[in-house]
Amino acid sequence: MKNHTRLDPDILRVGHLLADAARLETLAHFRSIDLSTDNKLAQGYDPVTVADRAAERAMLEILARERPDDAVLGEEYGAVKGTSGLTWVLDPIDGTRGFISGTPTWGVLIAIGDCDGPFFGIIDQPYIGERFIGGPGIATMTGPTGTHKLATRRPRDLSEATVFTTFPEVGTKAEGAAFAKVSQKARLTRHGMDCYAYALVAAGQVDLVIEAGLQTYDIQAPIAVVQAAGGIVTDWQGGPAHHGGRAIAAANADIHAQALEILKSCTS
Repeated sequence: MKNHTRLDPDILRVGHLLADAARLETLAHFRSIDLSTDNKLAQGYDPVTVADRAAERAMLEILARERPDDAVLGEEYGAVKGTSGLTWVLDPIDGTRGFISGTPTWGVLIAIGDCDGPFFGIIDQPYIGERFIGGPGIATMTGPTGTHKLATRRPRDLSEATVFTTFPEVGTKAEGAAFAKVSQKARLTRHGMDCYAYALVAAGQVDLVIEAGLQTYDIQAPIAVVQAAGGIVTDWQGGPAHHGGRAIAAANADIHAQALEILKSCTS
């Protein structure tokens, strides 16, 4: 692994190109009354829309032109091999259920990293017009009120914390019970928001996001953004989370340790 202490300006440039292209494609279909939606699962519901596919195709075209030596892993079109040792990880719409429901809490996730995980990421919310960027030497949010530095919350006791998860059931029954133990000790628990919850950790608005059943493309961009803002992201045992599964994103090491102790005791 390279020591990514300085961000390659070309990666930042291409990251913005990808996010800009995905904005155009997703907004072209958002809140459309005739949005085409398919279900990926034979049992259950995992929707995919024409917007997901169009946004990922647009990003793939840019990467093929601008960064042809890099590998790519996308939610909709899978893997593209590369030779540079770097992989772009794309989720064209994180929160497709929210997208098809008309809520503005979905987002576009873009990350790049190596075998040890992501070192640069973007969480982009096209409808609101907010873009959260995190990497070596950069942690910023641009939006309707301008550009602001990202910084996570200062340490506080779990009893004063705000905790997010996307689905009330979290994952398995055991995982749900573990989350409930943390939730019971927190001041405030909120559900939903998908990737936007991680952006709120990076922006210093909430303390914890705890989830299970994640895919690689769900978590890599949030890892890069949260960590660049001063937070910490691990799995529920304190190890790397960039391959998906269980993840805890925390504003700081203190709140991370408090929540992790509970999660470990319930799932070990």
